[in-house]
Amino acid sequence: MTAAQTSAGPGAAVLADVPRFAPHMRLSFDKARSRWVVLGPERLFVPDEIAAEILRRCDGTTSVAAIVDALAADYDAAHGEIAGDVVALIGELRERGVLVS
Repeated sequence: MTAAQTSAGPGAAVLADVPRFAPHMRLSFDKARSRWVVLGPERLFVPDEIAAEILRRCDGTTSVAAIVDALAADYDAAHGEIAGDVVALIGELRERGVLVS
């Protein structure tokens, strides 16, 4: 396993991955709730503020590494801490079928 991988399992994201929403899933701003929501067939996820920031960057053109770099710069946070959180979230959502690479 390389340094860019985690031990989160088969759905684990690596820094070179370029995540995007699965064809049946989308991120949308819900004006009624004033929150970002992830919508899919018979599913609704309400991500917290940080998860929404990560998901807004999962556009199919931006790598996990670039997402980590941008968030670390935006929040003036430790790169390693941000990387662990981003990789874990993207890996979990890949396992649930929300994101693909």
